[in-house]
Amino acid sequence: MTTTTLRAHSTPNSDEELICAIDIGATRIRVMAGHAAGDGTLRFAGYGESAAAGLRKGAVAELDRLVAAIHSAVEQAERAANEEIESAVVAVGGAHVRGINSRGGILLGSRARDVGREDVRNAVDHARSVQLPPDRQVLHLLPKQFILDEQEGIQDPIGMTGTQLEADLHLVTSSISATQSLITAVNKAGMTVADTVFEAVAAAESLSGMTESERILGCAGVDVGAASTNVIAYNDGGVIHTASLAIGGDHFTSDIAMGLRTPLPDAERLKCIYGCAVVVRVPAENDIEVPSGNISPRIVSQRYLAEIIEPRTRELFELVRDSLRTAGVLDSLGAGVFLTGGGARLAGIEEICEQVLRCAVRIEAADPILRMPDDLVMPETTTVTGLLAYAHRTRNAKQSSERGLKAKLRQLLAGA
Repeated sequence: MTTTTLRAHSTPNSDEELICAIDIGATRIRVMAGHAAGDGTLRFAGYGESAAAGLRKGAVAELDRLVAAIHSAVEQAERAANEEIESAVVAVGGAHVRGINSRGGILLGSRARDVGREDVRNAVDHARSVQLPPDRQVLHLLPKQFILDEQEGIQDPIGMTGTQLEADLHLVTSSISATQSLITAVNKAGMTVADTVFEAVAAAESLSGMTESERILGCAGVDVGAASTNVIAYNDGGVIHTASLAIGGDHFTSDIAMGLRTPLPDAERLKCIYGCAVVVRVPAENDIEVPSGNISPRIVSQRYLAEIIEPRTRELFELVRDSLRTAGVLDSLGAGVFLTGGGARLAGIEEICEQVLRCAVRIEAADPILRMPDDLVMPETTTVTGLLAYAHRTRNAKQSSERGLKAKLRQLLAGA
């Protein structure tokens, strides 16, 4: 198993906590650690990466091999951070992840009154009461909006006055067995799992171009991985659609291997170096050398390679388009689409995406955290970087809530 260690570590202060994110991809396992400071900032601490093993089509097939691969990447991150990693937030993706919308609410009374925090919690509980198959679980509960007395578009109803409160939610669900297999692998590698996060949610956390204004106007993030492509769409500031499509960069590689009759590793190399999603972009006179196993390499036109890649690229974005259209959100992407993930490196991919989805498309890498090395700022690390940022944000929110509760308790005790 090949591994790659990437720098660097910074000595933590006494008030800092080490937090960790693990992205278990179909081809690479990426681990990133950061120091969460008492002032709310996050600093890069270390990174580790290893070749994925024990997975088949993104699902766990050989647990022991996957555990060893995770352990290798974690050890590298620990050496870089100069600290032991005890727990981690883990990304979950693949075709088993699905999103559904749900709406429900409560009556506040026959006479209008102020909405309290408990009312919001009860409305959300009613909205999330969706009957799921026994093999599925809720991965994320994402409020889209609240509706108070038929007034829509409310983000925070607390303190407002009305008689009926409804919550409009987006639920991200996953296979219990598939998710638990990842958790088991991380546990066997020596860590507890603090949280599981859908890969598209994590990636969106790290896209600097996907600002709050873009999410209000309407946009989508498309993360093209090796085994799957994850989609997340926003409108009015909230998540309105999520999906995971069972097609990714490995399918492009397989097509090339079959079309050029070359081994998979050579097909991957040809895709990365010479691949292009738009046939007419490739000069007609360009030729490439194609390895053929034990026999002498062949010379073929580079355009022939593009002729293999372009149809698969169109198929991918037609599936993305159909997913968005079926959810009724295709026409609400006023701010366009953000492409990321390793597959986004393919030359010409944004042009095909624009043609199929008929909207503006931008390729983006991860928004770096403080002191993160420049060579880690790439589309492949968007998910693990966003995952770490997600873990940091939720940690800060929890601590802020706890501090608020402690302050209220001190006030009550002072007045007793």
